[in-house]
Amino acid sequence: MRSDDARKILGFSPDSCPTRSEIKAAYRRKAFESHPDLFPAHEKSQSESNFKLIAEAYSSLGSGARSRSPHGASTVRVVRTGVPVGYGKGNRALVTIPFLLLIAGTVSFAGLNAARAYKRQKKMCPTYNPFLP
Repeated sequence: MRSDDARKILGFSPDSCPTRSEIKAAYRRKAFESHPDLFPAHEKSQSESNFKLIAEAYSSLGSGARSRSPHGASTVRVVRTGVPVGYGKGNRALVTIPFLLLIAGTVSFAGLNAARAYKRQKKMCPTYNPFLP
């Protein structure tokens, strides 16, 4: 689908340059207006075709969304994802060691609390079974 047709379907002028958020808002609005579940049975096939057309327009505009630069020319927006290559190579031990100490401390305190609770329970309710500790 051509981008001019897609803009027209979503309600933009053919020479406009909408942002991703504007495209998303227009898609949601148009999709809600023409959703097949909102129409009676005899109009359902027409609304399904409109809905598919709107979805196709959104996918074609969403994949190549353009934004305006300060100088007025339209440019393709570059979005970087992931972690930079040189980040975090030398600081791994600074994160790992305190985390391990935190885990070890939690386990040891849990063991102490369990032992205290066991001794308190044994003192309160002594058992006379020779096979239990």
